[in-house]
Amino acid sequence: MIDRDYIEKVLTRVPELETTLSDPATAANQNLFRKLVKEHAALKRIEKKAQRYLSLKERLDENRQLASDETDPELAELAQGEIEELETDLPDAERDLMVALLPENPDEGRNAVMEIRAGTGGDEAALFAGDLFRMYNRHAEAHGWKIGMISASTSEVGGYKEVVFSVEGERAFGGLQYESGVHRVQRVPVTESSGRIHTSASTVAVFPQAEADDDITIAPDEIRIDIYRSSGPGGQSVNTTDSAVRINHLPTGIVVQCQDEKSQHRNKEKAMSVLKTRILDHKRREEAARKGDARRSQIGSGDRSERIRTYNYPQNRVTDHRINLTLYSLDRILEGELQELVNALQNSDTDARLQEELGRAAGKET
Repeated sequence: MIDRDYIEKVLTRVPELETTLSDPATAANQNLFRKLVKEHAALKRIEKKAQRYLSLKERLDENRQLASDETDPELAELAQGEIEELETDLPDAERDLMVALLPENPDEGRNAVMEIRAGTGGDEAALFAGDLFRMYNRHAEAHGWKIGMISASTSEVGGYKEVVFSVEGERAFGGLQYESGVHRVQRVPVTESSGRIHTSASTVAVFPQAEADDDITIAPDEIRIDIYRSSGPGGQSVNTTDSAVRINHLPTGIVVQCQDEKSQHRNKEKAMSVLKTRILDHKRREEAARKGDARRSQIGSGDRSERIRTYNYPQNRVTDHRINLTLYSLDRILEGELQELVNALQNSDTDARLQEELGRAAGKET
């Protein structure tokens, strides 16, 4: 059971925040204001779940007292019926509150940058990379997120050798963070006359997009910028002007490029934004490795070399290997209906985090 005193201690921060947010000086500092608004919203969610949990707990205690009253058998019987219903609802309310009390990943609410690269399988891998890009496009549309193309290297047979794009919208990174890894496809290629099933793969990487208040400084002597002529589909300027930009960050070896815009200036601006995103990811991974941190559960690790999912066309099957979940709805998933998968992955990750927190709490008590 969650201690009432602990809940009340957490929620004492709510009136403090409301006072601070009403101060004009706070509103003048937009970075601080945004940070406090997010904290206030998270605490209000906790407050709502705490009220439900505590109300159910109080009602359960009251009905248990009534059920033990031998002087009024009829009232005791009614109370017993209520107890059964409350005992069914209370564990769910307790779990909801425990989840709300977990420290939130500060990146969940950010926009995302995604990279899809064709892996093993030649032309078929490039076609599959195109299918994945279309799947994420459809999924983004369903959530009201906006896709912004950054760079693309198309394949002669269709699809992509590599495609990089941003996803902007409410909690975009939170909804896509579990997509990092190797996606494998099993299907009969259109070029396969014998009808033999071919296996190929594409790699997906998802990064939380860097924001203005992130402490990322890039010195001019740390980067090399190359300007070149765009290639592939695009606007009128593609293939006719030197507008594409490639930036090499020398300390980390990270290379980013952008060729989607007609303007060299805009391409450089977008490439720098992606570079900051990649450097932020690099710094966090280094820090996590130093701390021996990052709760390397299979769900939360984001290991981009790990095979996470198989898409089997003949059986209309998708299997997520991290949580051993198989769905026979490949056709709908490729149309962007990923939410069932996303929910299962989020629940599994949340369960792992809860177990870790409970284990830590038990360790403190001993």
